Amino acid sequence: MSIDHIGIILDGNRRFAKRLMMQPWKGHEYGINKVEKLFNWGKELGIKELTLYVFSMQNFNRPQKEFDYLMKLFLEFFSNEMIKEKIYENKIKIRFIGRTHLLPEEVYSKIIKLMDETKDYDDYIINFAMAYGGQEEVVDAVKMLIKDIKKNKINEDIIDEELFENYLYLKSKPDLIIRTGGDHRTSNFLIWQSNYSEWFFLDKFWPEFEKEDLMKVIDEFNNRERRFGK
Repeated sequence: MSIDHIGIILDGNRRFAKRLMMQPWKGHEYGINKVEKLFNWGKELGIKELTLYVFSMQNFNRPQKEFDYLMKLFLEFFSNEMIKEKIYENKIKIRFIGRTHLLPEEVYSKIIKLMDETKDYDDYIINFAMAYGGQEEVVDAVKMLIKDIKKNKINEDIIDEELFENYLYLKSKPDLIIRTGGDHRTSNFLIWQSNYSEWFFLDKFWPEFEKEDLMKVIDEFNNRERRFGK
């Protein structure tokens, strides 16, 4: 089967650090370095689109020191000249989905600039779910839809699933979703788009994830029968 879009919940960074007897938030540094490798693996395996769950709405409740450390890592990653060169050379469209306006101004400005600089690329798409929540996404979509109804741009009688999807942060639906870290829950990730995604739950922490793990999941996906309710 053709795989166009893979979603990944990058879980287990803090537990990985604890296992190494490090401060928990230090694990995020290992995790973000793995994201750079993932850029290459996806392209090598012919994946058209990746959606990475890197910072949830609930993560705003993390201790201030960890939050500040994470924001510093994000800023450094998206400012890294080697990363940016890779993005431009490979014509990677970078998108950020979520309530990104809630992020620190310096981070928000950086990601808006990166989206603008890559908006015309379409060879390979990487979506970063930041300040993201699936329920929040649906709520925000409903609010925008209501505004258009009030402005007489939309007649409520024509609202259906296809029209509603136009109001979501992300219209594209993953063929499969991987969650690392050993937990077996979806954690508010792409709750609309994943209605028929195949889920894979791995015991490995995200910093331990390798290309071979991605290939193994793809092989298993290709052996599954997808009936779509039929």
